Amino acid sequence: MTDDTEDRIIARLDTLLDEERAALLDGDLGRIGAGVDEKERLIDALNAVQDRQNDLAALQAKVVRNQGLLDGALQGIRSVAARMASYRQIRRSMETYDSRGRKHTIPGEVARTVQKRA
Repeated sequence: MTDDTEDRIIARLDTLLDEERAALLDGDLGRIGAGVDEKERLIDALNAVQDRQNDLAALQAKVVRNQGLLDGALQGIRSVAARMASYRQIRRSMETYDSRGRKHTIPGEVARTVQKRA
């Protein structure tokens, strides 16, 4: 691989990582997914490079930074999913305790049916 080709790959990956960071900060998960294939292709091309460790160290720092942001985004999504599950549970029933500490369940949604009589 020529130095010019390596420089272009490194520059494109650098730009792509900056774009990924911006998408993570904006919460635009669709934009993140769109660049995954190109990022994998560029990283595979760089794996063949042995003598460019200084250039690759800066890229590695960006990859680590973006990974931390992505981990935070995933944690946020899990938190929202857990919160939504709590809300669904509350709609179905609510648990309370009386003065003696006994648990009581209050049903949330009442199924209503209509009976036809002849």
